[in-house]
Amino acid sequence: MNNTDYKMHSDYRPDIDGLRAIAVLLVVIFHAFPHALKAGFIGVDIFFVISGFLISKIILNSFAQTNRFSLVTFYSRRVNRIFPALILVLVACFSFGWFALLPDEYTQLSKHIMGGAGFIANLLLWNESGYFDNAAVTKPLLHLWSLGIEEQFYIVWPLLVWFAWRMRFSLLFTIVLVFAISFLLNITTVHYDITAAFYSPQTRFWELLTGSFLAFLTVQNEAGLPRLFSKLNQAENKKKLLANIQSMVGIFLIILTLFVLKRGRHFPGWAALLPTIGALLIIGAGAGAWLNRRVLASPIMVWVGLISFPLYLWHWPLLTFPRIITGDLPSVQIRVIAVLMAIFLAWLTYQFIEKPLRANQNKLRSSLALLALMLMIALLGWEGYKTEGFPKRAAMDRLIKANSQFTLNWKYMTNETCLRNYPLKGSEDYAWMFCMANKKEKPTLILLGNSYANHLYVGLAKNKFFKYESILSFGTCDPQWFEKSRLINEPITTSPCSGLRPLIQQRFIDKIIEQSGTVKYAIMSGLRPNVDEEYIKNIKKRIDFLEKNRVKVIVFIPHLTLNYDMKSCFSRPFSGQEQPSCELTLDYYENFLKLFEPFVQSIKKTNPNVVFFNQNQLFCDDKKCSMIRDGLPLFRDQSYHLSEYGSIQLANIFEKWAIENIPEMALNEHKNHLRG
Repeated sequence: MNNTDYKMHSDYRPDIDGLRAIAVLLVVIFHAFPHALKAGFIGVDIFFVISGFLISKIILNSFAQTNRFSLVTFYSRRVNRIFPALILVLVACFSFGWFALLPDEYTQLSKHIMGGAGFIANLLLWNESGYFDNAAVTKPLLHLWSLGIEEQFYIVWPLLVWFAWRMRFSLLFTIVLVFAISFLLNITTVHYDITAAFYSPQTRFWELLTGSFLAFLTVQNEAGLPRLFSKLNQAENKKKLLANIQSMVGIFLIILTLFVLKRGRHFPGWAALLPTIGALLIIGAGAGAWLNRRVLASPIMVWVGLISFPLYLWHWPLLTFPRIITGDLPSVQIRVIAVLMAIFLAWLTYQFIEKPLRANQNKLRSSLALLALMLMIALLGWEGYKTEGFPKRAAMDRLIKANSQFTLNWKYMTNETCLRNYPLKGSEDYAWMFCMANKKEKPTLILLGNSYANHLYVGLAKNKFFKYESILSFGTCDPQWFEKSRLINEPITTSPCSGLRPLIQQRFIDKIIEQSGTVKYAIMSGLRPNVDEEYIKNIKKRIDFLEKNRVKVIVFIPHLTLNYDMKSCFSRPFSGQEQPSCELTLDYYENFLKLFEPFVQSIKKTNPNVVFFNQNQLFCDDKKCSMIRDGLPLFRDQSYHLSEYGSIQLANIFEKWAIENIPEMALNEHKNHLRG
């Protein structure tokens, strides 16, 4: 909830603005300096409690005082409080991105602008999380996920309260029931689908309802929880002491969370109780508690709290755009400047946009105008997404050829030929299954491995030598042999390689190999560059199975990568720095190959018929290794999957190698060529 919304009420509490200040500063510091405050993300959970409290108090007060509630007035106020600052930030991001972002980046930004304008950013991000999802630091509007959850709560909760009131249901029972359902979903979902638990409104509503519960108690008894406790103890004179203790315990729980909670732990789950209960206790202590009165209600804390909403909106784009443009983590100085700029822009937004609109008397008319403007921004975002980032922008003219190789979505993941001929039961639960086939006939060449096997497909399928083969690329996991005993305790998530899915895929592929009797060659790619004995043993088991079925095994040695974003190698607007060469030294290359040498030697001892192809020939000559060829990137994304151009070039190199090193393949292809 926007903080300016409740400042107009007579029961305005400056200490709540101070708590908002703590929440927003935790988030901003965490985003700017994640190693300094590893659990700063709990600021969002504090926000949720505050929002639930303030919104529910407005609704419940309306029923208590007038015995009625106007949904039109409520939603009109929400639009007037939230839309102005959000519209400004969305327009600013769209405008800056027009000049600074490459088409695939601008496509993603446009999609998120559309999601932000429609308050469904959390649902889009939830849906995006997958095999080829970009890193969070490349999404300038990622932080709008929390605003999406709040707005979804604002839509559902007033209607539910209104319905309960009309039907004369107990409001307390309604709050507790919905809270219990949401919290139960939260603690169960977090163990098998942490992404859903994080972004789903159903698993987050309980945090806002924590504030709603306090609002109910407060409306029933304006002194809040201390009065409730004092009645139980029949000791009115202890009310101040209880309030002070309560607020101190609340801030202690929040501070404790910062120290004990580690990023990557299942969250929200049970762990989210600490900051939410902490916020509940602080708010419930009332404005008179010493901490609330002296610290939270201090002028500086109130000032930060008043600008907290626009500060939250501004800070993340200002931190992410420099990282996108430079391809690396900005320096501490740049991040400090970004935070200071966010504070300044937040103050300007509050002073010259939020405050004037708050004073506007015609709330309904202004809300309708803001709704129309937000709809236009959503449509603009949709157009940017549909056109794949307005690739013909003047700012991108110099980079059109290179841009064509950077793709937000890999278009060679699945095709109908493969899905129709090789349907894998249950794969609809995870849409990242790689299933590509160039012919309807039974396969002769199979690509085994993860995405680093799949990215070979396009080059092989288009190569004049290999296109006569019936190529099948299938599976999303490491090409090693999987045992049920190793996977039985693995949790099932949205990942295609969670639970028993790797084993299911392996058995499915092995069945195709055994029953078809046509597979002559298997390319294993996507192996780890630094392997241990256990891994080698499991790779050997897979090779043994393949050779038992008369399949020639070709192992692709892992390829080189850079430690920065490939896109930074190309000149782009606002970069303000010299582009890296996207080159590696031969010494680095030789040391990289040494990591894989124990694996090669071990396989050669037990499986001498296996051949190894060094795909780094694509990058390296006798002088250096370069990730750019003929001005085009050989990789398409941050995870260093081959671009379409890179895949085609590698297939051409592999063709020459195969003719020299696998004579039977060369003879077979010659026959196929004559038939063709």
